Amino acid sequence: MNTLLGLLEQAPVANDQPRVTPIREQAQRPVVSPPFSVHKQQIHALVQQLFFRHESKSVRHVGFVAVEPSTETAALCLEVATSLAEENGFDVGLIDAHPDSVPLQTRLHLPSPNRAEPSWPIAPRLWMVPRQSWLPDDCGQRVTEQNLSRLRELTAEFDFSILSCAPVSWLTATIGQTCDGLVLVLTANRTRRLVALQIKDQLRQAQVPLLGTVLADRRFPVPQGLYRSL
Repeated sequence: MNTLLGLLEQAPVANDQPRVTPIREQAQRPVVSPPFSVHKQQIHALVQQLFFRHESKSVRHVGFVAVEPSTETAALCLEVATSLAEENGFDVGLIDAHPDSVPLQTRLHLPSPNRAEPSWPIAPRLWMVPRQSWLPDDCGQRVTEQNLSRLRELTAEFDFSILSCAPVSWLTATIGQTCDGLVLVLTANRTRRLVALQIKDQLRQAQVPLLGTVLADRRFPVPQGLYRSL
């Protein structure tokens, strides 16, 4: 799947030689542990680079945004949030910031309480914040300033928060103004450099900080079976 980059100009695009060490996108947890260990270590490295290595300002609340509409980012958001919650006892919120999709908890197959709750624990120090906590069901894609204000309040309740956002759009850029910045999720062999650069310019014009990029759908260069003998 992914690793963080400092500059969008360095991001790999379709048919380009990769310039990052990718993290493998996994549909399900493998039976053997070594491949998952590599994956988990790289998620940890992503968290360290994104949240704990900024000298100029602190980064606490981050949205993950796919460039390609077909690229799924829910699992990545959960993995990043889980890794954060394991860091020194931080309280972390996993926030559904997608105005028009299947609820995040449903996509991640997470258990939900029987009655409506603004948030609920899904792991030690990790909380699920459903979309209905800041955007009522009858709003659709109509996001008001009052909705955004509520979203800001929710993120402020946690030491760190991960916002699972919709693919790039004007609405995503608006929601991105409620957090410390966005991370673009590029898709290997699909996202073009020109498109990525155009999105970077659009986010800058919208005054939304771009914290970096990650690369999705990139496989390990060696067949998985070979890792079992390493």
